[in-house]
Amino acid sequence: MQVAHQVLAAVYIAQDTTHTLRSPGPPPVLESLATGMHPGNHHLNNALLPMRVAFQGETGAFSEEAVRIMYPHATPLPLPSMETVFGSVSAGTVACGVIPIENSLFGSVHVNYDLLRSHDVRITAELNLRIRHALLALPGTQPGDIRRVLSHPQALGQCQVYLKQHLPDAEPVPAYDTAGAAKLVAQRRQRGTAAIASRRAAQEYGLDILDEGIESHAQNYTRFLAIALSAADTEAPEGDRPYKTSVAFALRSNLPGALFRSLAVFALRDLDLHKIESRPLTGKPGKYLFYLDVAGSRKDPKVQRALGHLEEITAELRVLGSYPEGGIWDDPGS
Repeated sequence: MQVAHQVLAAVYIAQDTTHTLRSPGPPPVLESLATGMHPGNHHLNNALLPMRVAFQGETGAFSEEAVRIMYPHATPLPLPSMETVFGSVSAGTVACGVIPIENSLFGSVHVNYDLLRSHDVRITAELNLRIRHALLALPGTQPGDIRRVLSHPQALGQCQVYLKQHLPDAEPVPAYDTAGAAKLVAQRRQRGTAAIASRRAAQEYGLDILDEGIESHAQNYTRFLAIALSAADTEAPEGDRPYKTSVAFALRSNLPGALFRSLAVFALRDLDLHKIESRPLTGKPGKYLFYLDVAGSRKDPKVQRALGHLEEITAELRVLGSYPEGGIWDDPGS
């Protein structure tokens, strides 16, 4: 069991921007995986399995970096789409998944909000990762040679100021992943094509770094979430660590003040809201599903009372997870 705990390391939380880390110990979900006795997943029972953590993209993606920070002893598993990450977690073929949920420059990753609602998974941890983009191309390529720039739409959006100022004639071309864009440039050997990706992606695929730090603002952070099976709930607060609880709810009707009354259940109990996001409610034009993050653990009596009150006045309520507030990771060498 001791060996298993060493293999299934805890979620590491960054304390400050110098990336000093502390380990809170292995969450119960990882302990159950270590013993092969996960209660909600027959695929994982009766075997000591290596811990695999799924992410969307190719080797060298920022999501892979988030996996390595949050679970440094796990094996990152690259998958082609967000849907396959959620599907693998739901099916129990991986211990958990790590997904981006929002970026400080380019906003939310909406598809992942929708997937959180449609899959039976639970948020168990978060990380805020500093994102440094680089312009990559085949060795020998000059900036004046570039006619096309490939990258994930989020990365293209985060670097739009640089592209307008330095490569105004280059065509931005969306790709499924930043590292995947770098891989395509390396494979196609097209000298007029560049990619926006990480320094590690340049090393992985043998590309030159033409420029670095090309994001539109230095404070470029992406918030990543770890997701696991709902049966693997880890919501008990640990010591004095601040917690966050994420929920999704739909209003019973679009009456004046309905949203105000929904949010008032937290204000009445002096509970701080970190964010609120709305998404169209599938199959119900003109109606919306609201996602919010509230300060506190689901085990906190005040949070419990607020959620109970919210359930009484909404048409739908789902707790997406209760987890420690994530730290900030800023590694200038990444």
